[in-house]
Amino acid sequence: MSIDDRSDGEASAGLPQHRGSDARFDHLPFPIPDRPHSVIQHWRHLTFLHWQADPQQIRRYLPDGLELDLYQDKAYVGLLPFQMKHVRPRGMLPIPGICYFPEFNLRTYVQYQGQGGILFLTLEAQSRIACWYGHRSYGLPYQYARGRVQVEGDQYRWQTRRVSDGLELIGSCQAFGESMQAQPGSLEQFLFERYRLYTLHDRQLKMVRAAHDPWKFRIAEATIVSNTLLDSYDLGIADVRQPDLVHASDGVKALTWSLEPVAQ
Repeated sequence: MSIDDRSDGEASAGLPQHRGSDARFDHLPFPIPDRPHSVIQHWRHLTFLHWQADPQQIRRYLPDGLELDLYQDKAYVGLLPFQMKHVRPRGMLPIPGICYFPEFNLRTYVQYQGQGGILFLTLEAQSRIACWYGHRSYGLPYQYARGRVQVEGDQYRWQTRRVSDGLELIGSCQAFGESMQAQPGSLEQFLFERYRLYTLHDRQLKMVRAAHDPWKFRIAEATIVSNTLLDSYDLGIADVRQPDLVHASDGVKALTWSLEPVAQ
């Protein structure tokens, strides 16, 4: 089973019904919550730019209770340009002008009591509503930015510029080869297959669960013209215009649930 485009989904055998989806859940690292999902969103035409970074520099951004998650003793940060599409609360239809916008996320990889997840350092979005809602409802560090993601065959072109201070990312990526999924134990699995988001909300560490099909991606090469966005975080990266790994993905359709406190 996989998440599809239907506006109304039927319950799958042995799984709770989640209106708006026919979702694959068997690969998730947790049981599906017994409450309905809250938001449906499509993440499209993604570029995954990854750098090794200084663990001590990253730890400065971690809320109390979170630990940095390492792969073979190495820490990573990811910068992801992509298109948000069909973003809507459960039971509602997408609204043109609100539910479609480019987004650029800077994230790192963390764990709480052994449960791996993602922590966002910033989310740059060309949607004032998304910035307001994401900060107010989830405590996420959204910043309003003007940007675009253009698709030309196997090439993605992207640029964003934060309105408040001009921090930017400008560049492109070229995908090649066959689409693949991450192999168990691989670095790609460590970076891609994350289904928990940790966030500090109302001074409490909380978590958001997400469900989507396993990522399919292609190897890619990136050309970065400017990256003052990443450079501003001082993460011990030697060259912010030369990522260590680059991948491209057509994207996934995702369900997310409402905030919940982390288990104490």
